[in-house]
Amino acid sequence: MSPTPTPEPDKDELNAVPPPQPVFHVEQALLGALLRDPRLLDEVSGIAADSFSTAAHAALYAAISTVPRPDPAEHAKNTKWLDRVLATALKEARGLDATYLHTLIQVCPWHRHAPAYARMVEAERARRRLLTAAESLMHTVHDASLPLPVQTVLTEADALATVVDDIANRFPPRSGVLPRTAAPPSVRTPDPTEAVEEEKLLLATATARPADIESIRWLIPADLTLPLHAGLWQCLTTLARRNEPVDPVTVLWEAQQRGLLDDGSEPGDVLRMLAEPAGFVEHWAERALQRSLLATAEHTARRIEAYADDPANTPFQLVVGARRALADIDAVRTRWQNATQATPPQQQRPAPAIRAGPPTTTSAHAARSTRATR
Repeated sequence: MSPTPTPEPDKDELNAVPPPQPVFHVEQALLGALLRDPRLLDEVSGIAADSFSTAAHAALYAAISTVPRPDPAEHAKNTKWLDRVLATALKEARGLDATYLHTLIQVCPWHRHAPAYARMVEAERARRRLLTAAESLMHTVHDASLPLPVQTVLTEADALATVVDDIANRFPPRSGVLPRTAAPPSVRTPDPTEAVEEEKLLLATATARPADIESIRWLIPADLTLPLHAGLWQCLTTLARRNEPVDPVTVLWEAQQRGLLDDGSEPGDVLRMLAEPAGFVEHWAERALQRSLLATAEHTARRIEAYADDPANTPFQLVVGARRALADIDAVRTRWQNATQATPPQQQRPAPAIRAGPPTTTSAHAARSTRATR
């Protein structure tokens, strides 16, 4: 039996383009209303040429806004004003023609609804602005070339917050109106050559010098990347707060009481990890907090990006959802400021012996500097 022949692709399918989104039709209705009655510009506010989704529509709106308005009686008799608008718009969008302008006028269902159409265009622009700002924050978080990543990321987060405030000024949020889009899960993938190693050094060094734990209360278990490390940090802070003896054995026992070994962690491995300190607690804690801040910024950007990428969310919902997401960055920012500004300078003192075996980059660095990232 011969195989079924593959049908030849239709020529129209090769040139197929996605159908226009609803905002495209809204823009057409608005432009058609303004072309029919330019006086309606007085009733339209909150938008500019860059509020439109296509270059042609942006050029048309700019021309409508700048070409002197015609006498209403004359405008009803001839197309002179439309011709001037088209000539002006063609400087920015060469594909326009007179036919499209007349089409816009014809597809406008009710020109008196121009203010409502403008509000819809403004709402869509707000969504695009928020999406762009969230993507910019995400890009900054992943930019490994930044000399001061935390400061740069916080500056970008502030820029995102400014966009949210601008949207809120035009679309005041309504209480209890949350985005309909589910927030993406928080995913933190530690770098085994850096994050995990540094967290081990943090735990071991804090076990060796529990008196230093009090000075880094700004570090919380959630800042650490692995559940075991987060739980061990909770054990250390609990023992220190109770003024109980702290050493690898007491920490291991506290870990057992909290069920931290139920995941299959070997007690011997935990003991060996806690018995190999290097450097100073403050240094490793600050490094962990920096990673936590960047991870929080990334998750915030992903949340806002998901909200803004869903056209079903209203500007009111976007403002509420974005502000709640940005609050997570503010919380970590406060602890970062406490860590980097309020902590007194570390006194110079000899570094403890580095663990046996080939020295890691982070371990060697700890032996040379106490506050390398300050």
